[in-house]
Parts: sequence; C-alpha cells; structure tokens
Amino acid sequence: MKNKPIRLSVIMLAALMAFSAAGGCFLLPAAAETAPVYTIGNIREYVVGVDEPVELADGAMRPLINFDNAATTPVLRPVMDAVDRELTMYGSIGRGFSQKSDHSTALYNDTRDKVLSFVGADPETYICFYVGNTTDGLNKLASALIESEDDLVLATRMEHHANDLPWRERCRVIYAEVDEQGRVIYDDIERLLTENEGRVKYVTVTAASNVTGYVTDVHRVAKIAHAHGAKIIVDGAQIVAHRRFSMLGETPEENIDFFVFSAHKMYSPYGGGAVVGLADELGKHMPEFYGGGIVNIVRDDSQTYKDAPASYEAGSPNYPGVVGLGAAIDVLLEVGFDAISEHEAVLNRRLVDGLRKLPNVIIYGDTEDLSDRVGVVSFNFSDVNTYVLATTLMETGGIATRRGAFCAHPYVWRLMGIPDEQLDSFEECTDVNTPGMIRVSFGIYNTEEEVDALLRILPAAIERAKVKADEEYSRAEPAY
Repeated sequence: MKNKPIRLSVIMLAALMAFSAAGGCFLLPAAAETAPVYTIGNIREYVVGVDEPVELADGAMRPLINFDNAATTPVLRPVMDAVDRELTMYGSIGRGFSQKSDHSTALYNDTRDKVLSFVGADPETYICFYVGNTTDGLNKLASALIESEDDLVLATRMEHHANDLPWRERCRVIYAEVDEQGRVIYDDIERLLTENEGRVKYVTVTAASNVTGYVTDVHRVAKIAHAHGAKIIVDGAQIVAHRRFSMLGETPEENIDFFVFSAHKMYSPYGGGAVVGLADELGKHMPEFYGGGIVNIVRDDSQTYKDAPASYEAGSPNYPGVVGLGAAIDVLLEVGFDAISEHEAVLNRRLVDGLRKLPNVIIYGDTEDLSDRVGVVSFNFSDVNTYVLATTLMETGGIATRRGAFCAHPYVWRLMGIPDEQLDSFEECTDVNTPGMIRVSFGIYNTEEEVDALLRILPAAIERAKVKADEEYSRAEPAY
C-alpha cells in the first residue's frame, strides 16, 4: 500500500513552529483571565473611589469613611466597566437601522427581563418600565393611577416625601401611624381601611425606612389592602441593596401590585431606576408625561398611544443607566442577600452598642431588637448641635454622615417628639438651627473598623463641635 501524503493544517504547522522555537518544548497559551467572584468579604476591592483621599480641615489627606449610603451608594467597578464597555456599541434605542442600534435596543429590552426576575415578578403578569429614580417613578405612577382629586390613598407616617407629596398633590391621603419606636402600626392600616371600606384605591408604603432602617412587612400590608379592595404600591428605594425582594407573597393575596426603586441606591450611577407593576393596570392608564416614542401615530388633531411599558417612557432612554442597573443586579445577586443582611446586622449592633456607651446620646428606634432593620442608625446628642457635629466629623475625621430630617419630616418630627404647632418656628431657620438627626447608613463595603473609627473620634468631635458652635454660630443650641 502506498503511503498517503501527509497534509499539515495551519494549526499543526503553528504548533510545530512553536515547538521548534522553544527548543523542543511546546509553549502553551496563557490561561484566560478568570472573572472575579464577588463576595461580602472582597467587595470593598471593587468599589470605585473607596480609597480616594479627601482633604481635611488641617490640610491632611485621608480616605473618606462613607456612611451616607442611604442617600446614594458609590459605584461598583464591574458596573462602571459594564457602562464603559457598552458605550462602544452605544446606539439609538428602537427604530435605528444599524448594528449598534440593534445591540443597544436588545440589551435595553433584555434588562427588563432581568429586573422582573430580580424582584420575582412573573412576566405574564407584570411589566417593567424605566425611570430616572424612585421619585420619578412614584410621580409617574401617581399621575397615571389617580383619576380624581377625590380618590383616596392610604400612606403611613414613615414615608419619604417621594411617596407622600405626589399623592398629596393629586388626591386625598390618609395616614396610618407609627408606634413610639417608629415601627408601622399594621392594625392602624386595617382600621383606616375598615373605616373607609371600599373607598381606598391604593395603599402606598415604604419597604424600608431611610430614617430608622425598619423593614415593613409589605406582604402583610398587601393582604390587608387586597381584603379591602385596594392595591398596594411599594417604595423600594431602601430595600433593593439590602434584602432579597419578591413581588410574590406566600399566597396571591400577599402579592405586590407596584414596586419602584432607584439604581443609585444599589451601586450604579445616578439616573437609573425602574417600576415593576401589573401589566393590566398599567395598560389602563398613562402618566402625564408626553413626547416621542410613546405614540402609534399623530394626526393633525388626534393621536393614539402605544401600550405600556412604552407609554411610560416618553423621550430619549437612559441607556447607560439601564446598563448600570443590570450590572448592579448581577453583582448583588452574586454577593448574596443573606450575606449582606448578616453583614449589616453586625455593623448595626456594633454601632448601637458603641453609641450607648456615650453620654447624652439619643438613638432613634429600638436599640435592643435590630433584626427588622437594614443598615441605618440615626442618633443625636442632647448637649451638642448635631449640624455642627456632622460638619466636625467631616472636617476633622473624614467621616461622611447625613444630618437633617432626611426627606421624611413627619416621621422624624414624631421620633424627635416635636409637635406640629412648633414647626412654624423653624420655617425661617438656617440649617444649623433646624432640628434634625445624624444618620449613619451602611453599604456592603463598610467595615467594623470604620465603625470603630467613628466611635473613637466621636467624643473629641463632640467637644470640638461645642466650641465651634459657640465661636462660629450665634444661635447654635442643640437642635435635637
């Protein structure tokens, strides 16, 4: 039998050449870089700017200790990288005839499915539309769902202004009270629904307080609301980065009807957010927000509109915000909400126990049972102006907190024991003389060492703040 000619492929030739060039040893290609695994133990390494130094009052440079995460979180590096990467294929969303437009449109729409999955929403029942933030989403919902100024909405005294004022401005609102510790009184929700049987259209509640961190049992509220013919709206701004949230309860009666949240509370840049809601209900309404992208056709004297979610997204889409939102969801799910919850519980307990050792401290909310709180602790000292103290912590310790009433004035005034009739006297006050609290709010990257640093600096900061109040402010009495 004749020998057949040997035919070497390009790959074989390349391998032989590599063998020869290596002096008879094969050179294997370098292994592909392994994608990082994000955990609660290493997530700090992936926070953008976490070690960026800031200038203190004495000119020293020191990395900021950021305890202002309830307002906005820093951006995670994988989120920033995703936004940067997708900008290379950035194109118009919908109706564009290009490869980049097709790519951007597909990612934009696919992220809706990711959001629905993130909150356990059945795509056969719920839809997702994008908003700029929670405030934007709640205003769009209010403008769409409220049909008359006689409509009745039930809220609680715990609510952020974003989940209060949009309803106040459009219809009648009644409020369930909070108890002395600041927790929602569920029986009061039931009482008000019973007293207004069949007339309350929507019950709107926060999933977690930005003042005390209390987590509301929204599925319990949903069951109460549905039993009285009302639907439930949940402000999810303070829950999405802290606890696993599901639109579905243990029974259909406990399901959530509408859920609103912001991406900038979950380690993505400003400008992203979403509303998840019942498709049938959203399809019956439209927000008072009009423009391009929401119409089927416009004639000289009439127009017809698209169905939801398109009808809720007039104008140019925020593609980078959507990219960041999707990437943030991926990272949070990988870190795991059980790990996040356990980490926050440790930080909460360490801070509360440390504060209780300091003289003249006032801690708002239950200091014994912290199990129903996300990573938020608000406090005051009865012998120092806390506006000046918060400034001192920033200027001398590089510690970022928040001070004020946190856009939840009625709730804060209750916790502070300030009666309504006293509030008029604060209308013309400067920030330093307006009552408020100091808030510490934790992110997944904060550490016990940072809590210890705050506790260590507080006694000296209090004394310095007292001197500063006397020297620099004319009426800087303790505003607690």
